Amino acid sequence: MTVHITESVWLNTSDICSFEHLVQVSGLAPDILLSLIDAGVLEPSNHDPANYFFSVDCIVTARTARRLRDDFELDAQGLALAVNLIRRIDALESELHRLQATQQLRR
Repeated sequence: MTVHITESVWLNTSDICSFEHLVQVSGLAPDILLSLIDAGVLEPSNHDPANYFFSVDCIVTARTARRLRDDFELDAQGLALAVNLIRRIDALESELHRLQATQQLRR
């Protein structure tokens, strides 16, 4: 028998978190997170590198990056590429579903 443990967290999209909190909950080192910020994968809510704050949506992105790093042993550049490709796939899938729904309404 296999047991899978899943953690879920309800995120209020209007909330923000600090850089330190993002480090803690993501499991990524600060230098990796800074690389993801430089690559545009994570976007701080402010422009003060000494005191970054993020939308809590960034927690999901950072955790995804950590899982990719752990599973595929990616460096920061590989993580940035993989996360951006995943975002692009998600956007294309959403567009496809929207177009399919529009097409079904026309029938």
